[in-house]
Amino acid sequence: MAIAALSNFTVPLASDQSAASQGMLMPKLKYRFRISFENFGVSTPTTELTKQVSDASRPNVKFQDNVIEIYNSKIHYAGKPAWEPIAVKLRDDVSGNVSRLVGEQNQKQFDFFEQSSAAAAGDYKFTMRIEMLDGGNGSQTPNVLETWECYGCYVESTNWQTLDYKEQGPVMIDLSIRFDNAVQTAPVPAIGATKSVQTPGANSSKNALG
Repeated sequence: MAIAALSNFTVPLASDQSAASQGMLMPKLKYRFRISFENFGVSTPTTELTKQVSDASRPNVKFQDNVIEIYNSKIHYAGKPAWEPIAVKLRDDVSGNVSRLVGEQNQKQFDFFEQSSAAAAGDYKFTMRIEMLDGGNGSQTPNVLETWECYGCYVESTNWQTLDYKEQGPVMIDLSIRFDNAVQTAPVPAIGATKSVQTPGANSSKNALG
């Protein structure tokens, strides 16, 4: 009876009364994610960057608003899309792996000693992958709920942050990453969910919050 009562914890839908008995779906959680980098810097591997990510934003896109002026009104239509920079915060480890890779990437984009820039953008651009995970670990391989592939990335700005005798937290490195395009892939069933392919937006009682 108690479990049945939890199925009413949702918003009733006028178009589909059966949906009200399925309860709320489990939301994606902000802390279940990982970010991987391909062709970042020159050293390999780059997995230390993945382990030292503190927080990051997901891609945001904005379409240019264009206007056609007509007799007594205006007509709006979407123009070219523009991707906003992604902010990534990294913990600076004592072994220097993160700061070395970040320095290598900056150096790839511009040789500060020789004051020489790369011949082509393809010489320094990298790929960044943002994955939302379902919480699996250890013997349970995590399933990827959502993936953003960001192509044509480069570091727009690097902030090495400040040092402070009063603070006891880790030293951080803040990156602002520009990219040319991002592709969002379809999600896969989470742990415990049915393995059959579901259409986007399909409801599954095994993914219910209650």
